[in-house]
Amino acid sequence: MNTDSVYDELGVSPVVNATGTKTRIGGSRIRPDALEAMNRAAEEFVRLSDLQARASERIAEVTGAEAGYVTSGAASALTLGAAACIAGDDLGRMARLPATDTPAEIVVPRTHRTGYDHALRASGATIVDVGMNDRYLGTGSHNTEPWEIADAITEHTVAVAYMAKEYTEPPLSTVTAIAHEHEVPVIVDAAAELPPTSNFERFVNEGADLVAFSGGKAIRGPQTTGILAGRRDLIRSVAAQHLDMHAAADVYTPPSDLVDVDRLGGVPRQGIGRLMKVGKEELVGLLVALDRFIEEDHGALREEWHKRSKRLADALDRVPGVSTEISAAEEVAVAPEVVVTVAPDVAVTDATTVVGDLRQENPRVFVGADSLPEAFTVNPMCLDEEETTYVLERLRAHLGGNGN
Repeated sequence: MNTDSVYDELGVSPVVNATGTKTRIGGSRIRPDALEAMNRAAEEFVRLSDLQARASERIAEVTGAEAGYVTSGAASALTLGAAACIAGDDLGRMARLPATDTPAEIVVPRTHRTGYDHALRASGATIVDVGMNDRYLGTGSHNTEPWEIADAITEHTVAVAYMAKEYTEPPLSTVTAIAHEHEVPVIVDAAAELPPTSNFERFVNEGADLVAFSGGKAIRGPQTTGILAGRRDLIRSVAAQHLDMHAAADVYTPPSDLVDVDRLGGVPRQGIGRLMKVGKEELVGLLVALDRFIEEDHGALREEWHKRSKRLADALDRVPGVSTEISAAEEVAVAPEVVVTVAPDVAVTDATTVVGDLRQENPRVFVGADSLPEAFTVNPMCLDEEETTYVLERLRAHLGGNGN
């Protein structure tokens, strides 16, 4: 396998990515058209508020939301979305964040809690847990009952947060109905829930007020980009807290669709979003990648991924002590993964050793470690045919198999 890359020149081992669009190994490959557009964008200047206003229009067209915004990743979208829910159009509250003059609580079902909700807390919000883990006890009860969400909403609640996965409950439409009855917005983390493209509209249609998507995963835009889609008033607050606001009031004329100067009543100070800025190159690259993603034949892609997964599974099944299963594509799943289970009493090694040893090679090979110690996963989403062959060769070498 050819490893003649810029990373070799820098003395850094490149990675063969068999685990999917993980940030820690670079996300996905930027689309060639997006990369070309980024290079062209770098040659000239543009007012970023104008570019964000155009992006807002395009994101609205794609998602069915009232407006949209390009952020520096999906986590940034969550922070800015939470900041908008806290501050609204209040310039004073914007200027004080992440300090808040009154409690700013975001209600989250306990089973939706992840390391990524740190992005919500970064805005100054406090997370309020609701629900239990009862389903895992086999009692038949639900992790979070709708009444628990309603009961947790008080005068200090600024939002309800929802992690969009196939296993999360209650249904989003139930959560949004409860939140809206209490006049509270719902922020949905849908960072990795593309494809299908129907998910762009799905969460908005189910009542979400703000939805965060990654721009650097399946969309294959710049890894440092994200998309926030939702209510126009909240997106305006995001823009006011994100854009460079060192501006003289007499000539402060941002696009009216993006920033409502009259409603704000003044020029905002540099907001909490200033440390999350997005360059003109990333903005342009994301918009081009988004258009290409919409045009893509995702059925053909899924078929290609399944074929690649089946090739891997069929070959690994012939290795003593190894069994495989191809995960079913659930409603909001992306690519079918191969779950590789290793029986250490039969195989020549164990799953943990395989995963660890592969990561020490040059090039490093990354497979999914979420199922350790019994199993690991192989995701075909970021592999081409040559890389698939290489991954299979390395797996069989470690597991004791031969051939392809």
